[in-house]
Amino acid sequence: MKKAISKYKRLLIFFSIFCCLVLGSYIFFRYFSYSPILKDARWGMALDSFNHVKVYYNGNISTTNGRNITTDGYNIGLKYKCVEFVKRYYYEHFNHKMPDSYGNAKDFFDLNIGDGIRNTKRDLIQYSNPSKAKPKIDDLLIFGGSAANVYGHVAIVCGVTDHDLTIIQQNPGTTAPSRVSLELEQSGGGWKIKNSRILGWLRKE
Repeated sequence: MKKAISKYKRLLIFFSIFCCLVLGSYIFFRYFSYSPILKDARWGMALDSFNHVKVYYNGNISTTNGRNITTDGYNIGLKYKCVEFVKRYYYEHFNHKMPDSYGNAKDFFDLNIGDGIRNTKRDLIQYSNPSKAKPKIDDLLIFGGSAANVYGHVAIVCGVTDHDLTIIQQNPGTTAPSRVSLELEQSGGGWKIKNSRILGWLRKE
């Protein structure tokens, strides 16, 4: 009986050590490791691009280093925040200028506007999450604020299937990649991105 208990204890100890190693490895690679390109990245270095519009490295999400203003005086945004990328993308790819060229990322979504209605501050059609409209490539995706980032986040949709979508983003932090996939599902005759922080998306039409 004692031998059986002793064997059980050894198995329990072995299992506990194994779980600690797995958890420790996850924490290390998730929070303390860097991808090769980010490890040697410097502020302003091009990391990625979509439709010839580049994503630049900004380091820590709070880093601010000047403002990007076009030659015709349009405010693109603070270098190299997430807002700067999406506005530069719409300016370069669509020649689109937002009537209101200021505001934090979460402010791009107007909570007082219904699904499929024009957001006049951005001169884009606004869709809620969930929405009757499926997200499309080139849509501007808006994340609400969080405890870690009260200003929210914005990105560009660069790929869509019936089950997921891919975004390209600038200034996600020092270790996060420029492209991330999010789960997409059909819900009640519409479409829902399964991420509670996503407020909705804007579209050039």
